[in-house]
This record gives sequence, structure tokens and C-alpha cells, in this order.
Amino acid sequence: MPLNRTQKLQSLIDDLTPTTSLSEDLLMKVDEALTHISAGQSKNFERLEFLGDAVLRLAATEFIDQYYPSLPLGRCSSLRAQLVSDRWLAQLGEQLQLDSFLVLGPKALGDAAARATLHADATEALIGAIYSGSDNNLAPIHQWLTPHWQKTTADVLATPHLFNGKSILQEWSQAKGLGLPNYITTEQSSRHGDPQRFKSHVQVGTRLSADGFGRSRKEAEQNAAAEAVQRLQDIGSEINSDFSNNAPH
Repeated sequence: MPLNRTQKLQSLIDDLTPTTSLSEDLLMKVDEALTHISAGQSKNFERLEFLGDAVLRLAATEFIDQYYPSLPLGRCSSLRAQLVSDRWLAQLGEQLQLDSFLVLGPKALGDAAARATLHADATEALIGAIYSGSDNNLAPIHQWLTPHWQKTTADVLATPHLFNGKSILQEWSQAKGLGLPNYITTEQSSRHGDPQRFKSHVQVGTRLSADGFGRSRKEAEQNAAAEAVQRLQDIGSEINSDFSNNAPH
């Protein structure tokens, strides 16, 4: 490995987990985690990404269990979904400026629309690398991710409809005897990564409707639901959300 890359990766590891002992194995795995398949090298981040997916879910579960022991189980699942989501991973990768560490081939370099997916995949692989390179120890993962999870959880607790709008809207509509919300989602463009690629229209009964956009059908529906819940809050309708009642004191 070139000296300048070794030094960059050492600095990255020190920033993420300053108390972790730096070993040759850890360094090589972090290098592998930041090497995209398009680079055509013998090792790339695919297997570490696979491992990182499982490590991330377990670590997030432990985080919730430690810091939010009284949160109802259903809300735990909803919160964890946010803490391990592709969007969250992509945002973390962008904060880490992973572009400056990634080894990419020409095809990946030219695909700006897929940048968020690349950040998410590489961040997940980096989680797998740090876990594996630390003798399968979750402590470095918690040291790195806990501050980020605390911020995300605070945002979720403060504005749950922005993160869990579909569940909240469904609970409200059923409590009012209006049945399930109806979503009609259409593709507006074929450009991968376009934040307005999909448009979703949600209708609840005859009085409430809203629109939302997203990079995927799921994201567009979530954004439409969030907008519908926001409209209900704006007119003073009572929204049932246990999130706001379960923040730690």
C-alpha cells in the first residue's frame, strides 16, 4: 500500500475510534472496505459490506436497549430502521468525506447520480472492517456511531412524522375509522439518484391528501405521509405518537 494512502487511512481510523489499537490487519481491511468493485482489484468492499450490515443492526439494537430501555418494542423497531437506513449511512459517509478515500474505477467515478448509494455501501463496509479488524469487537463501533445515533434519535423524537410518517398516518386514519391511507406512486424520471424521481400522492378518506417526492417509491411515500401528518398538526388534529413521550429524561 502506498505510504500516503497508509497515512490517510491511519488518520481516518484514529478519528473514528481513537482508542482502537492500530494493526496491519485493521489497516488492510479498512483499505479493502474503501475499494469499490469497479476498481478491478482482487479485493473490494462487497464482503465487508455484507458483514457490516449485520454488525450495524446488532450495534443499533444494543444502543437502543442501553439508552431507551422503556421505549415500546414497536417504536424500537421503527427507530432502529432509521439508525440503519441507507439514507443515514449515505449522510454519514458524506460527513466523513469518503470520496477522498474511495478507490473507484472509471465507471463509478462518472456516475454522480449513484453517489449516495456509494457512500452508504462504503460506510457499511467500513463498519464491517473496523469490527472485523478489531477482533470482532463491537466497542469501536459504538465509540464511533453512538454520537451520530444520539443526534439522529433526538431528531426522530422531536419530529417523528418526518421519519415514521407512514405508521403515524395509518394509526391516525384507522383510529378515525377512515381505513388505510391510499398511495398512488408514479415514476417522474429514469435518472438514478434523482430526489424527485418518484412522486407519491396519499389520500385518506375524502378530506386529507398530500404529495411527496423521493429517490425511491418508498421514500416518496414516506415523504407524502410526512406531509399529510404535518398538515394534520397544522390544523391542530391530535396525532398519536409514542416517540415524543419516550425521550430519556
